[in-house]
Amino acid sequence: MPERVLAFGVCLFLLAAAGCATAQEAVKGGVFRYAAIDEAPTLDQHVVTSDLATTIAQHIFEGLYTFDANYTPVPMLAESTDVQEDGKLVVIKLREGVKFHNGKELDAEDVIASLNRWGKFGTRGPVLFEHIAKLEADSKYVVKIYFKEPFAPWQNLLAFINGGPVIYPKDVVEKAEAKPIPETEYIGTGPYRFVERNPGRYILLARFDDYKGLAGPANGYAGERKAYFDEIRFIPVPDVGTRVNGVKAGDYDYAEQIPGDLFESLKSDPSVKTIVNQGSIQGFIFFNSKDGIMKDNYKLRQAILVATKMDMVLRAAIGPEELWDANGSFMPEVTPWYSKAGLEKYNRGDVELAKKLAKEAGYNGEKITFMVSSSYRMHYDSCMVIAKQLSEAGFNIDLQIYDWATLVSKRSDPKQWDMFFTHHGFVPDPILFTFMSDTYPGWWATDRKASLKKPFIETMDQSKRIEIWSKIQELIYEEVPVAKTGDIYMYDIYSPKVQGLSEMSLIWPKLWGLSFK
Repeated sequence: MPERVLAFGVCLFLLAAAGCATAQEAVKGGVFRYAAIDEAPTLDQHVVTSDLATTIAQHIFEGLYTFDANYTPVPMLAESTDVQEDGKLVVIKLREGVKFHNGKELDAEDVIASLNRWGKFGTRGPVLFEHIAKLEADSKYVVKIYFKEPFAPWQNLLAFINGGPVIYPKDVVEKAEAKPIPETEYIGTGPYRFVERNPGRYILLARFDDYKGLAGPANGYAGERKAYFDEIRFIPVPDVGTRVNGVKAGDYDYAEQIPGDLFESLKSDPSVKTIVNQGSIQGFIFFNSKDGIMKDNYKLRQAILVATKMDMVLRAAIGPEELWDANGSFMPEVTPWYSKAGLEKYNRGDVELAKKLAKEAGYNGEKITFMVSSSYRMHYDSCMVIAKQLSEAGFNIDLQIYDWATLVSKRSDPKQWDMFFTHHGFVPDPILFTFMSDTYPGWWATDRKASLKKPFIETMDQSKRIEIWSKIQELIYEEVPVAKTGDIYMYDIYSPKVQGLSEMSLIWPKLWGLSFK
């Protein structure tokens, strides 16, 4: 793990520990009410990369590994790992006595069935499975993964729960295909179990009293996961004013994703507390590489890229400059993956150059369908500015606005869009970016990408992997499968009666370890 990432993670961990040191003794009980920005389309982590879904699902489902506060992959359902044959064989010993929410004990057959479904139908699974020769249950508690060749980021992929390989019971997952698993079969091993979804009103989880978690202090997403609340209700509250006032009034205990223009006033408001997510997210415009006007037209995409002035987008969408950074590197500067390759094309806002490139690309004013969700205000506000900039540069933008679930559904059809906007969370390894998967909507799968991706994932030498990543970033700025707006530091608010939180969080808010005073 990169040194600077380690330092960053240690800092977060120490702050988290300091926050807990002053807390009263935690006691069980109560119903925690979480005001979410919208309703999650599904909680099936195999097939969805929605942060909203992951925030909820991580309390129900677990994987073989997770990330600690240093963003290092560490065992979760795995007990130990033995890498053999120069990286071509991984032997994973499972923890014994771990129960699913239906009472069944976890075993190797559950793991293999879950990994196979994720590898075949999952969004991120094929990135790993194209390198796997076979999976094998060596005994009830031992799984063997045979690789075709050494594959450096295997453990990071298994640890990343967003679009990741959570473990279901074999009888649930064996019959599942690409369609999300039904809610009646949301059966995991986590500290909370799924109870019901009341559409438009809430998703209800209840504490799983037979939970067998890890020992040791909480550390990032690793360590103990103590569930103190009897129930957690994730309540869709799209209106931000309702979320903010709801926490102030005591209707909610936590509200996510508050706009930056309220940051200063809320920081000084004694009726709420703020918590900043230092694992920055990034705004992304995805381009359609499979169909339509953007397919193989790299110069047209470059024209759109140079037409945008990202610091204006970020200032309008986020507000206070302490909550954003106009940084075009796809990996943050705090990591050794940071690269300036290709950045001369970032944050230009050069209308005349955009028009010149568009003409060279053969663009004649054809309609460009640009999808955005109104569920995330940051998405909506960003795209209002982007669409205006593109229109001023001569592009015929057809901005289509949907709720998040509808956009997620429509983006899987390449005939329905040319560009769509979303955001991407912090990842500890660039292979975990969704656009690195050839199957993620956008479908970036060129020969030049493949020629760099192969050595990037096969070499076990970290310094060489960093060099190759810089070349991949340069290629991104040439082929433009995606355009980054910048680094964004989100913040949430919560009631002062909640304890266990520090001033900063990691990637997704986690509610184990929290209690009411």
